[in-house]
Amino acid sequence: MFRIGYRTLKTAVGTAIAIILAQAIGLDNYASAGIITILCIQNTKRKSVRVSWSRLVACLIAIGFSFVFFEGIGYSPFVIGLLLLLFIPTTVMLNVKEGIVTSSVIVLHIFIAQEITVSSAFNELAIIIIGVGIALVMNVYMPSVESKLVQFQVEIEENFRRIFLHMAHFLREGDSGWDGIEITHIEKLIKEAKTLAYQDVENHFMRNENHYYLYFTMRQSQFELIERMLPLISSLSTTVEQREMIAGFVEELSDHIHSGNTAILYLTKLYDMKLEFEEMPMPKSRDEFETRAALFQFTREMEVYLQLKQSFRGFPLKQVKATR
Repeated sequence: MFRIGYRTLKTAVGTAIAIILAQAIGLDNYASAGIITILCIQNTKRKSVRVSWSRLVACLIAIGFSFVFFEGIGYSPFVIGLLLLLFIPTTVMLNVKEGIVTSSVIVLHIFIAQEITVSSAFNELAIIIIGVGIALVMNVYMPSVESKLVQFQVEIEENFRRIFLHMAHFLREGDSGWDGIEITHIEKLIKEAKTLAYQDVENHFMRNENHYYLYFTMRQSQFELIERMLPLISSLSTTVEQREMIAGFVEELSDHIHSGNTAILYLTKLYDMKLEFEEMPMPKSRDEFETRAALFQFTREMEVYLQLKQSFRGFPLKQVKATR
């Protein structure tokens, strides 16, 4: 389906404004202002500022190199090659390599003019400033992604709930015929959610972390534990009393997967359940021993799972209300 994205719209409008402004001022090669705007508009504010700064610095260096090489050696294609041979490593060394393309355009402008004067240098500088400036103005507003982050949170939690219900069913009934589709869904959701949450951080200059990013990172670590728990469940071969007890615990936990932090309650319940296990009679067969050992390991993994949730600082109050 044909769709015009927000960044595409900003790029189109910004490019037109940059060219119109450069032309109105009477700059030579005014269309290059539009090219610089296109290159400087990025998908986050911080990235846009970094790229714009790199292009501005690189272009200033290019003007200086052009004066030294063209006026010192001559206006020849071979001189352009020599200039780039030294200019590109310089931009890499100064960590402004994003400006190589736009700077090359400036160099070619000067080469075509066959001279570099104060007026021509000012012309190129004005083109850079207009192109970069319009791009920064267009990137001042970024649409909120919080509703999308909340949706990712809800979907991830729902998939966690389903997996725990499958675990509880297997503990009680054995093979449940589960296809494991939630595993694939969670992997995809967490990857996309973390990318979007990081993008949100990049759109705020005064924020170095994002509660959603920390939340999805925590869920990712929990998911890795779930992937370790599943083989333990599937390896059970004997019915023991502890299976039903753990099934009840997992089933209850599945109804309380949310952004709030009630992990301490379930850590206490898990600890009490482990104390009950210690009071139970010793295994009477090898199969029962192996089953109880797997269940014990399962409770260890579940304990770490809950500790991860407990360590999560939680969302600010206004975000918690929004996710209820």
